[in-house]
Amino acid sequence: MASEDREELQEAENQEILQDLSEQGKTAELVEMFEELPTMDVAEFMEEKPLEEVIAFLRKLDIEDQGRIFSDFSQSIQLKLFHALDRRSFAKVFGHMFSDIRADLYQELTKEQQIELLPYLDKHVREDVIILSAYPPETAGGIMTTNFATIFADMTAAEALAKIRKDAPSKDMIYYIYVVDDSMVMKGLVTLKDLVMSDPKDKVIEMINEFFVYSEVNEDRESVAQKIEKYDLVAIPVLNSLNQLVGIVSHEEAIDIIRAEQAEDFEKFGGIMTSPNDDEYLQTSSFHHFKKRVVWVVSLAAIGIISGMIISAYQSVLESFIILAMYMPMMAATGGNTGSQAATVIIRSLSLGEIHDEDWAKIIFKEAKISFMLSLTVAILTYLKIAFLSFHALLPSGFSMSYIAFTISFAIAIQVITSAVIGAGLPLIVRRMGGDPAVVASPAISTIVDITGLLIYFTVASITFGIS
Repeated sequence: MASEDREELQEAENQEILQDLSEQGKTAELVEMFEELPTMDVAEFMEEKPLEEVIAFLRKLDIEDQGRIFSDFSQSIQLKLFHALDRRSFAKVFGHMFSDIRADLYQELTKEQQIELLPYLDKHVREDVIILSAYPPETAGGIMTTNFATIFADMTAAEALAKIRKDAPSKDMIYYIYVVDDSMVMKGLVTLKDLVMSDPKDKVIEMINEFFVYSEVNEDRESVAQKIEKYDLVAIPVLNSLNQLVGIVSHEEAIDIIRAEQAEDFEKFGGIMTSPNDDEYLQTSSFHHFKKRVVWVVSLAAIGIISGMIISAYQSVLESFIILAMYMPMMAATGGNTGSQAATVIIRSLSLGEIHDEDWAKIIFKEAKISFMLSLTVAILTYLKIAFLSFHALLPSGFSMSYIAFTISFAIAIQVITSAVIGAGLPLIVRRMGGDPAVVASPAISTIVDITGLLIYFTVASITFGIS
């Protein structure tokens, strides 16, 4: 059984256990399970309950567990609890949330609500949330957490471990220990394993790793996630312009960012306008879905009028050769699929850093070679289909079926090549202009190659059939 299947099965079993204890009214056992099971499973179980029950469950836990579980709630539930609890009670839970999630929630509150909450927060929590909330959410500063441990280079291993216990970072953030000076300027890092396995009298400076990967506080969050993925890091330190350690970004956060960026690119490629505040599908209103989709649909429909104008311009060709109309859908579908495939491959490669803007000539040449092979394959299949399976009654006098088949298959072959070049070239052009390649959505490419395809189709037919 695959690991993902085992995880899903375990999660389902955990939910069943919690539900059974809840239905049987075994509150003490239920609370005990809250403390033992993964936080996410507990949060998912609670979110299905009425708000009053969620509050009752939370109050039976110690404040650290409340903050931990509250951090894994969806933001919509967090906001509902903010309105349901008095400010003093909420401030206690708020102070024990993970710092990055706490800052995200704080930014969702109105200015008035923020002002109401601040007086009830401890000084260090108040300072922390204000500092983290000051950074734009799309930067490293906007996603970092202050939940980390620091030590000094002149400490012994025993002194360093004592300071780590005093700092008390969460167990998820304790693998890397950051070495700083009195001004929080980062000098390097050690791992917890280094400290534990060394002699208690050994100096930190003897085991410090001075060559480390880091991100800048204003660096784009997608770049930060890519660094974590590239170097297989548990966490990455975030430094300001003075090289002072101001936070860290964990690999869990990187996974969330990568998923969010992939979802955003997927929606853009489908011609859907994205928003940073989008909720889940069922939680989003139908009108909001309408607004996200209508721009592309209406714009492309307007552009699609050009296709009708082209067909109208070549009406005499269609009237003389009705058989051309039978293969117009095939031409459009083949071109659209080829263009979308090329665009998908290029956008993916750009996002992974496999190709760069200066590689455009190599990319276009490579796609041209690939599409040439595809065009030969499609042209042969099209020729055989038309030559042997089409109705001869549709032929105008003086023309053979093989000649018609050659003309249509040749036009479709050209369409395959041009569609691939367009599909590969448009993302590169958008990227070159400083835009997001994903905005060259699949519907847009299909519409463009439909127009070019019709021009190619009827131009080739007009020339080969001698019709002006």
